[in-house]
Amino acid sequence: MSNAQVTGGFLAELGRNGLLVIAARSLRTFGYGCTSVLLADLLAQDGDAPWQTGLLLAVASAGSVLASLLLGLFADVWGRRRTLMVCGCLMAVTGTVFALSESYPVLVAAAFIGTISPSTNDNTPFSGVEQAILAQTCPEARHTFAFTCYNVSAMASGALGALVAAALGLQPWTSAPDAAFALYAALAAGTVTLFRHLTPCAEAPGTARPARGGHRRPRVPGQVRLLAGLSALDALSGGLAVQAVLAWWFAHRYGATTAQLGLVFFAANLLPALAQLTAPLLAARRGLLATMLLPHAAANLLLACVPFAPNLATAVALLLLRQTLSKIDVPARQAFATAIVPCAHRTAAASLTSLARGVAVSAAPIAATTLLTGTLAAVGAPMLLGAALGLGYDLALWRTYRDVPLTGG
Repeated sequence: MSNAQVTGGFLAELGRNGLLVIAARSLRTFGYGCTSVLLADLLAQDGDAPWQTGLLLAVASAGSVLASLLLGLFADVWGRRRTLMVCGCLMAVTGTVFALSESYPVLVAAAFIGTISPSTNDNTPFSGVEQAILAQTCPEARHTFAFTCYNVSAMASGALGALVAAALGLQPWTSAPDAAFALYAALAAGTVTLFRHLTPCAEAPGTARPARGGHRRPRVPGQVRLLAGLSALDALSGGLAVQAVLAWWFAHRYGATTAQLGLVFFAANLLPALAQLTAPLLAARRGLLATMLLPHAAANLLLACVPFAPNLATAVALLLLRQTLSKIDVPARQAFATAIVPCAHRTAAASLTSLARGVAVSAAPIAATTLLTGTLAAVGAPMLLGAALGLGYDLALWRTYRDVPLTGG
């Protein structure tokens, strides 16, 4: 069989709706990669203080959390296609406001109602609904493959967005931040167009044509709440060792230079994207739970070893090994979440687990910076605590679901 036939077969398995969702996320993450690099510069040009940047990002996070909660409960009732289009329109409005306005209160309001991200991580209202559509649109045995495409394409797009942000500084017509947010608005409009072409098969079963005047009371099953709690624990453990914390620790413990840190974290972001391509093969051979747990547990053990490294080279090698393994579980985790809950609750499961992760990730840096003082900083306390919490998540997940026979490729 030729490569073209294999590729065509994979695309056919994803289906029209799956390809549209993946394309929309790629466009959106391209925008995040571009604007996240220039957001602080835009606010500085407007005369805003650094604390105002933090406040705006906190407000944007709060808006995303609220929207994720609402979409998790009501998107299937309101209609997935309609809901995604509305979110895309709000994103376009936010991009336009940031490109044209210098009023801080206006920017804060736009950040709350739209989607502004300080990184390429997609803890946004879109992701839960998109994951439910993706799970519904392709065979269950290929869910891990579908979610791998969904994540890897986004990572690549985010990296390209960062490169475009650098290129925008060379154009003479307007400031780079204004150009970036104008592009962001155009990309958001592109996602609306893509969502508009979703077929009725994207809607939740039984809700494509709801009865007149019929409104179901949203209900969150215990299985979904359990998954959300475990996801929050996992996100908290990872949030204690975010890039900013690791960069600070490497600089203070080993005297790493800015140039060295740049190379290290370029590799630390590239390796997980490449390694994640192995997730479908591992899931097909070992099952979803093993794909989630084995690389994740190994990554946490490696993270716990980093503070004991005798020199910078050893610490970097351990970190890069940890990073390589740290994201292999993501497609399997998303496939697992859609597999263990009834189809009618997939949007709630995906949205609320994303919501829980977003809240935990927002809180983790505060705890991490508290641990970067005195003796705690010297022993690498954020990494040790993050590894311990991560291993606790692995153990809790295994004890809860070890008797659930799930496979997926």
